[in-house]
Amino acid sequence: MKKVVVLSVGGSLINPGRINLKFLKQLKQIILTRTEKFILVCGGGINARVYPAAARALSVKGSALDNIGIQATLLNAELLRHLFNAPEIQREPRKIKFKKVLIAGGWKPGCTSDYDTILWAKKYNSNTVVNLSNTDYVYTKDPSQPGARPLKKLTWNEYNKRFHLKHTAGMHTPFEPKAAKAAQEHKIKVLHINGNKLDNLKLTLANKNFIGTVIG
Repeated sequence: MKKVVVLSVGGSLINPGRINLKFLKQLKQIILTRTEKFILVCGGGINARVYPAAARALSVKGSALDNIGIQATLLNAELLRHLFNAPEIQREPRKIKFKKVLIAGGWKPGCTSDYDTILWAKKYNSNTVVNLSNTDYVYTKDPSQPGARPLKKLTWNEYNKRFHLKHTAGMHTPFEPKAAKAAQEHKIKVLHINGNKLDNLKLTLANKNFIGTVIG
């Protein structure tokens, strides 16, 4: 049985304001040259933040905000599904047969794409998830702020103490708190790397030293 690699693909990489064609082409090239099978769980990115924010301004409340954000993940997932000529988009994590690439989007309110990624890894008995983000590392605070320091290795206890936040629709953290707790519970390691520097993904898949943060 081929190894299954689970990737959390940040929506900010797919669409940082306009579709990132360079990233998508490189990602496809890397994946199709590997022998492993891949599950790509798509985040919503900018649309998963601006649309819920607009909805709040229009007095929309509750799970409707999450449902709006989920649609952003599904739009990104639909693009990747056609890019890889993959089967229909998956939502609820479940074990199914697929040839090379499986694309997943958001599932239900309260479950972020990060959390879904952990559930997919659990279904396929994978003890490691690769989190493709738009930063080189997890940092002590927002990396755009002065004094932010890179954290190259963290236990889940250390991570959860530092980034203990309540989930809200469109929230942005290195790895969402509910997902972090699930990863700790299921003993799943997260490798946080910069998706704009996909040579690091090659190194990660080859079990070589890479630039990024190891959590777990």
